[in-house]
Amino acid sequence: MTNNDVLKKIRYTFDYSDSQMIEVFEKGDLTVDRAQVSNWLKKEDAEDYKNIYDKQLAHFLNGFIVTRRGKKDDTKIVAEQSLNNNIILRKMKIALNLKVEGIISYLNEAGIQASKSEITAFFRKPEQSQYRLCKDQFLRNFLMGMQLKLRKN
Repeated sequence: MTNNDVLKKIRYTFDYSDSQMIEVFEKGDLTVDRAQVSNWLKKEDAEDYKNIYDKQLAHFLNGFIVTRRGKKDDTKIVAEQSLNNNIILRKMKIALNLKVEGIISYLNEAGIQASKSEITAFFRKPEQSQYRLCKDQFLRNFLMGMQLKLRKN
């Protein structure tokens, strides 16, 4: 799953406009313009499509956390240089204030069954024996379930 796919899913699920996207980036300490956001959200075969890099997506996800949960005291949120699906899932969990049961309900919405132990393995430290790498399909199903559950009207 590409960083652009993650960005598109979040934008669609929460129905963010370009200006709201720019605000989220700013809350994550990255200044972007409308053209950048637009290019990141285009289809891959579009002429002016651009990849969003890990650090840029990390700034967005940090801004998403601040937007959803509020700023935590005077602590400076540092954007990771490199992201993986486990980090993205953790940031989404924090932003949406989810517990394991919430993640399971999003997965159920997408037609996927998962146990608590499977989910908690994604949030462990990589050096722990129970740690499990979050694969693209799992993250895609989580984001799809989130979209299905939160966009119901």
